[in-house]
Amino acid sequence: MNDVVFSSRSDEWATPQWLFDRLDAEFHFTLDPCSTDENAKCKKHYTREDDGLSKVWTGETVWCNPPYGKELPLWLEKCAKHAIGGGTAVMLVPARTDTRWFHKWVYEKAEIRFVKGRVKFGGAKYNAPFPSMIVVFREGYDAKGILPMV
Repeated sequence: MNDVVFSSRSDEWATPQWLFDRLDAEFHFTLDPCSTDENAKCKKHYTREDDGLSKVWTGETVWCNPPYGKELPLWLEKCAKHAIGGGTAVMLVPARTDTRWFHKWVYEKAEIRFVKGRVKFGGAKYNAPFPSMIVVFREGYDAKGILPMV
């Protein structure tokens, strides 16, 4: 396997273009706050150096594929609060339903779409060794169930 992509040495995973395109057709994203200049999915984007967590996202429809390390709960909180303020934020995250962050920020607070199979992130030779899910935060959503992403 690709030692860098599938290890704790990297917490950045480039979004597969097909997955972004499918979701962008539905949501029409305007901001990618978690990117590099090379893998940004929106014209307006922030890099790690720009610190997208510290920016105001008002008026933006956000695509967020955050680092999958210790910062992940911070990104979930930011996206959830963006929705409370009237925005929409869509995230690609690992399907870790046993975690505190899942129960605090996702379960019953967002629309959840499990991705069928394992995602092959941009530049990776192999599929990820973990399942993924799409989390949709939008104003007024009160999820009581889990919706599949076919």
